[in-house]
Amino acid sequence: MEPDPITEAALRSLHDIATPEPVSWMPQTWGWGVLAGALLVMLALTGIRWILRYRANAYRREALALLNVIDGQLRNPATRRDGIRELGEVLKRTALAAWPRTEVASLSATAWVRFLEQHDVDGAAHALERLVDDFEYHGAEVVADLPSNVCGDLVVAARDWIERHHVPA
Repeated sequence: MEPDPITEAALRSLHDIATPEPVSWMPQTWGWGVLAGALLVMLALTGIRWILRYRANAYRREALALLNVIDGQLRNPATRRDGIRELGEVLKRTALAAWPRTEVASLSATAWVRFLEQHDVDGAAHALERLVDDFEYHGAEVVADLPSNVCGDLVVAARDWIERHHVPA
Protein backbone atom coordinates (compact mmCIF):
# COMPACT_ATOMS: atom_id res chain seq x y z
CA MET A 1 0.00 0.00 0.00
CA GLU A 2 1.32 3.24 -1.07
CA PRO A 3 0.89 6.26 1.21
CA ASP A 4 -1.28 8.95 -0.12
CA PRO A 5 0.44 11.96 -1.71
CA ILE A 6 -0.71 14.43 0.94
CA THR A 7 0.80 12.38 3.76
CA GLU A 8 4.01 11.96 1.77
CA ALA A 9 4.26 15.70 1.24
CA ALA A 10 3.62 16.34 4.94
CA LEU A 11 6.32 13.83 5.96
CA ARG A 12 8.86 15.42 3.59
CA SER A 13 8.20 18.87 4.99
CA LEU A 14 8.97 17.77 8.59
CA HIS A 15 12.25 19.00 10.05
CA ASP A 16 14.22 17.82 13.09
CA ILE A 17 13.45 19.43 16.42
CA ALA A 18 15.53 22.56 16.79
CA THR A 19 17.41 22.62 20.12
CA PRO A 20 18.49 25.98 21.52
CA GLU A 21 22.14 26.87 21.95
CA PRO A 22 23.53 25.89 25.38
CA VAL A 23 23.42 28.64 27.96
CA SER A 24 26.77 30.37 28.38
CA TRP A 25 28.56 30.26 31.73
CA MET A 26 30.07 33.65 31.05
CA PRO A 27 28.50 36.43 33.08
CA GLN A 28 26.06 38.50 31.10
CA THR A 29 26.89 41.77 32.86
CA TRP A 30 30.16 43.36 34.00
CA GLY A 31 29.05 43.32 37.68
CA TRP A 32 29.50 39.55 37.89
CA GLY A 33 33.01 39.86 36.54
CA VAL A 34 33.83 42.48 39.18
CA LEU A 35 32.37 40.25 41.90
CA ALA A 36 34.40 37.26 40.69
CA GLY A 37 37.57 39.39 40.61
CA ALA A 38 36.92 40.71 44.13
CA LEU A 39 36.40 37.15 45.40
CA LEU A 40 39.66 36.02 43.82
CA VAL A 41 41.53 38.93 45.38
CA MET A 42 40.02 38.19 48.81
CA LEU A 43 40.96 34.50 48.52
CA ALA A 44 44.52 35.43 47.55
CA LEU A 45 44.83 37.88 50.46
CA THR A 46 43.44 35.30 52.89
CA GLY A 47 45.93 32.73 51.63
CA ILE A 48 48.84 35.15 51.96
CA ARG A 49 47.74 36.11 55.47
CA TRP A 50 47.50 32.43 56.48
CA ILE A 51 51.00 31.74 55.12
CA LEU A 52 52.44 34.76 56.97
CA ARG A 53 50.77 33.72 60.23
CA TYR A 54 51.99 30.14 59.79
CA ARG A 55 55.55 31.34 59.31
CA ALA A 56 55.30 33.80 62.20
CA ASN A 57 54.26 30.99 64.54
CA ALA A 58 57.07 28.62 63.60
CA TYR A 59 58.81 29.37 66.90
CA ARG A 60 55.69 28.20 68.76
CA ARG A 61 55.61 24.89 66.89
CA GLU A 62 59.30 24.33 67.59
CA ALA A 63 58.86 25.14 71.30
CA LEU A 64 55.90 22.77 71.58
CA ALA A 65 57.94 19.98 69.97
CA LEU A 66 60.72 20.57 72.52
CA LEU A 67 58.12 20.61 75.27
CA ASN A 68 57.03 17.09 74.33
CA VAL A 69 60.61 15.88 74.85
CA ILE A 70 60.83 17.74 78.17
CA ASP A 71 57.57 16.15 79.30
CA GLY A 72 59.23 12.74 78.96
CA GLN A 73 62.21 13.94 80.98
CA LEU A 74 59.98 15.25 83.76
CA ARG A 75 58.22 11.90 84.09
CA ASN A 76 61.51 10.21 84.96
CA PRO A 77 62.96 11.19 88.39
CA ALA A 78 66.52 10.60 87.10
CA THR A 79 66.18 13.22 84.35
CA ARG A 80 63.71 15.54 86.12
CA ARG A 81 66.33 18.17 87.04
CA ASP A 82 67.46 18.46 83.41
CA GLY A 83 63.82 18.67 82.34
CA ILE A 84 63.11 21.52 84.77
CA ARG A 85 66.18 23.41 83.56
CA GLU A 86 65.26 22.86 79.91
CA LEU A 87 61.66 23.90 80.54
CA GLY A 88 62.84 27.30 81.74
CA GLU A 89 65.20 27.47 78.79
CA VAL A 90 62.42 26.74 76.27
CA LEU A 91 60.25 29.46 77.78
CA LYS A 92 63.08 31.98 77.54
CA ARG A 93 63.89 30.94 73.94
CA THR A 94 60.23 31.29 73.02
CA ALA A 95 60.13 34.79 74.47
CA LEU A 96 63.38 35.71 72.68
CA ALA A 97 61.87 34.56 69.38
CA ALA A 98 58.77 36.72 69.85
CA TRP A 99 60.12 39.90 71.47
CA PRO A 100 63.26 41.99 70.97
CA ARG A 101 66.36 40.59 72.64
CA THR A 102 66.95 43.83 74.56
CA GLU A 103 63.52 43.50 76.14
CA VAL A 104 63.76 39.83 77.20
CA ALA A 105 67.36 38.65 77.54
CA SER A 106 68.18 40.34 80.84
CA LEU A 107 64.97 39.29 82.63
CA SER A 108 65.25 36.94 85.60
CA ALA A 109 63.45 36.07 88.82
CA THR A 110 60.61 38.52 89.59
CA ALA A 111 61.03 40.54 86.40
CA TRP A 112 60.82 37.34 84.33
CA VAL A 113 57.66 36.22 86.16
CA ARG A 114 56.13 39.68 85.65
CA PHE A 115 56.95 39.46 81.92
CA LEU A 116 55.29 36.03 81.67
CA GLU A 117 52.19 37.36 83.44
CA GLN A 118 51.97 40.50 81.29
CA HIS A 119 51.91 38.49 78.08
CA ASP A 120 49.66 35.72 79.34
CA VAL A 121 46.06 35.39 78.25
CA ASP A 122 44.77 32.55 80.44
CA GLY A 123 46.70 32.91 83.69
CA ALA A 124 49.17 30.06 83.04
CA ALA A 125 52.02 32.24 84.28
CA HIS A 126 51.01 31.70 87.92
CA ALA A 127 52.05 28.03 87.70
CA LEU A 128 55.22 29.03 85.86
CA GLU A 129 56.08 31.42 88.69
CA ARG A 130 56.82 28.39 90.85
CA LEU A 131 59.19 27.07 88.19
CA VAL A 132 61.11 30.33 87.98
CA ASP A 133 61.18 31.08 91.69
CA ASP A 134 61.67 27.65 93.20
CA PHE A 135 62.60 24.69 91.05
CA GLU A 136 65.21 26.09 88.68
CA TYR A 137 67.69 26.86 91.45
CA HIS A 138 67.26 23.88 93.79
CA GLY A 139 69.53 20.88 93.99
CA ALA A 140 68.90 17.70 92.03
CA GLU A 141 67.57 15.85 95.10
CA VAL A 142 64.79 18.38 95.74
CA VAL A 143 63.67 18.38 92.12
CA ALA A 144 63.85 14.58 91.81
CA ASP A 145 61.42 14.24 94.73
CA LEU A 146 58.79 16.45 93.13
CA PRO A 147 55.48 14.68 92.59
CA SER A 148 54.75 13.94 88.94
CA ASN A 149 51.51 15.95 89.07
CA VAL A 150 53.51 19.12 89.85
CA CYS A 151 55.72 18.46 86.83
CA GLY A 152 52.64 17.74 84.73
CA ASP A 153 51.11 21.03 85.84
CA LEU A 154 54.30 22.85 84.83
CA VAL A 155 54.21 21.31 81.36
CA VAL A 156 50.53 22.17 80.93
CA ALA A 157 51.15 25.76 82.07
CA ALA A 158 54.17 26.10 79.77
CA ARG A 159 52.19 24.67 76.84
CA ASP A 160 49.34 27.12 77.51
CA TRP A 161 51.72 30.07 77.70
CA ILE A 162 53.55 29.07 74.51
CA GLU A 163 50.31 28.54 72.59
CA ARG A 164 48.44 31.59 73.84
CA HIS A 165 50.89 34.33 74.78
CA HIS A 166 50.07 37.63 73.17
CA VAL A 167 52.66 39.33 71.01
CA PRO A 168 51.74 42.93 70.14
CA ALA A 169 51.78 43.67 66.45
